[in-house]
Formats: sequence, structure tokens, C-alpha cells
Amino acid sequence: MNQPHSLHHCMIVLAYYPLGETRVQREAETLVAQGHHVDVICLRDRGESPEETFKGVHIYRLPARIRKTNLALQFVNYLYFMLLAAWKLARLHHAHPYDAVQAHNLPDFLVFAALWPKLRGVPVLLDLHDLMPEFYSGRFAAGSHRWLLKAIRWQERLACRFADHVITVSDHWREALIARGVPPEKCSVVMNVADQAIFSFQPRPPRRPDDPSFKLIYHGTLVYRYGLDLAIRAVGMVRDEIPGIHLTILGRGQHVPALRALRQELGLEDQVAIYEELRPAEELPALIRQADVGVVPYRDDVFTDGLLPTKLMEYAALGLPALAARTTAMQRYFSGTMVEFFAPGDAEDLARGILHLYRSPQRMAELTAGCQVFNQRYNWRQVGAAYVALIERLAAA
Repeated sequence: MNQPHSLHHCMIVLAYYPLGETRVQREAETLVAQGHHVDVICLRDRGESPEETFKGVHIYRLPARIRKTNLALQFVNYLYFMLLAAWKLARLHHAHPYDAVQAHNLPDFLVFAALWPKLRGVPVLLDLHDLMPEFYSGRFAAGSHRWLLKAIRWQERLACRFADHVITVSDHWREALIARGVPPEKCSVVMNVADQAIFSFQPRPPRRPDDPSFKLIYHGTLVYRYGLDLAIRAVGMVRDEIPGIHLTILGRGQHVPALRALRQELGLEDQVAIYEELRPAEELPALIRQADVGVVPYRDDVFTDGLLPTKLMEYAALGLPALAARTTAMQRYFSGTMVEFFAPGDAEDLARGILHLYRSPQRMAELTAGCQVFNQRYNWRQVGAAYVALIERLAAA
């Protein structure tokens, strides 16, 4: 079989690169590993150069930054970045034409930055990390921003129609998109499974019965809907039964001040560590392996119910058992593998799960073995190969 020629592929993402979006980095580096040329157009943080090459990916950073503000200004920021990206993409395409362009949401309408290449016959992909209608429905009460939710659904429909192909992160969300009118043949799943080259499985020695320590870890975005306050409260509930309990929280987000205030209120400064920082993917395995259990304490709303957390798949790849909220998506993929479930939003049930795993080495061993079950079903070797084949097929067409 003839090898496909080297493609010139461009990704657009309203995030920092490489630290902002693990999914973007994984896809870009996988294409580069297959001999393709990849450019990424992204935000520029303080101290970052406007242009550089990282692990073979050429990065173009635009003079825009993420600003946490009200909805009107957030929309202006979205629109500003889209226009900047459209101009940059048009210039890059004129200098060296692309074979395919991929826009990553949020927002969905960022895909329109690829208008000029699309008019020149270049296939355009829309990569939906999150479904915006669910994202905002979970954030607002049902009747309070009805006009906004209608606008968000409308722009999602237009963006999906504009794109030549749509990819998303789970079957759950693919089914939702198809129900909203996206043709099944136009919509594919590329799961956020961990890269085994970085997150490699290692057998975990069993905990000694006389070991009083029990270490939990969470890494990722720190917002209210992800329930880190529930995890802190659960630690407070079990500290008498588990004197060596410790929770490490690593990430960034608007909920950090509230989490620190709650930690102080409950007197858990020695039991809960909060690090407001992002780490490169290559540094995460060493940190995660120090823990006994990963925790994913999401609340249950219309958005989180369909969310398939990357962190859970990274825990699985490393062989780390996990405690996770019993949402639809997490049950669908993780039942019978490496997860002990608890009721979403219930700190007491989370505390029960912590105590159960602390007191049951057998259950911990079962969950560690379940990591291998999950990794055999879902792994980046297979998912990444399918992703590369999709890009090559669309570019060839």
C-alpha cells in the first residue's frame, strides 16, 4: 500500500499551547509522529514568544489572552480571537496551502475562522471538546438565559453545517449531535484517552495494613461544577478514621479562592494541598503515582452528566484506582473497571467511598486490575491511529 503524502495541517484553539489543552497537543504530536506538518494558532500568555516550535509542532501565538469576565465581554473575546485567527490562517494558507484545518471549541463558531481555506477547497474539521448548549445549560438556571441558550444552539447548528466533519470525545455526545441533526457519517468520536508513551502502566504494590496514610489526588480545572469542595468536605468527615488522609488538588480555575477558604474553615490545611498551577503532561505521571486513589467528584448537571474526564483515563493508564461521580458517561465507560462510584453531589457518599477503599485492600487490588481492562478497551494507540486516518482520508477527498 502506498504511504500517504505528508500533509500540512492547521489547528486553531482558543487556549494556550502546549499547556492549555492536552487533547490538542496529543492530536498535533500524533500527526507529527506520522510525518505530517502541523501548525497551531493559539493564545499568547505573558512571557511566551509569538512563534516557536515545540516537539515538531509549529506554534503561532496571537496577541490575545483568556479573561474571566461577564458573558458579553466573553463573547467579544471569542469574536476578537476568531477574527485574529482568521487573518493569521489566511496569511499562512496563502504562503503554504493547508491540506486540512481543524478548529477546536469553545466556541463552536471559531470554525468560521477557516472560511478562506474552505473557499479554496480545503476540508474543515470541528473538534467539539465540549457541547456548548450543555456547557451553558449546566451553568445557568433553565429559564434565566433562555435567549442565550437559543443563540448557542443556533451557532452550534451553523458551525456543524459549515464543517466538513465533526469530531467529539464520546459516543454519548456523538449521539446528542446526531439527534440535533448532524448526519451520522459526518460525526466521529476521538476519545481523550491517555498517551501510553507518557502515561504508562506500572503494577502498584499493595498498601500495607499498618500504613496510616491514604493519599488522594485531583488534577485539572477547578470550578464549582467539578465538586472539589465536596472532596474537601469528605476529607474532613474521615480524618478521624484515617489519620494520614491527604488530598492534593492541582490545577487552575475560578473556584480556587472558595476552596482555600473552605479548607481554612474546616481546619484542613495539613490534610489538603492546593496548587494553583498547570504542569506539562510529562510531569504528571510522577505526581499521580504518589497517590493511592484519584478522585473525580463532579456534580451532576446536564453538562457533567455527559462528560468523559481525561483525568480518569490518565489514572487508568497509570494503574491508579479512582473514586468518581456516578454520571451517565462515566458509568457507560468505566463500570466494571477501575472506578468506585458515589452519588454525584453527595459529600457523605464520597466519604463512605474513601473509607471503603482505605479499609479494603482487596477492593483496591480489584480496581487496579480494572485499569488494565479499561486500557485494553480504550487506548491512544488505537484512537490515535483512527484519528490520523480520518485526517488523511478527509485531506485526500
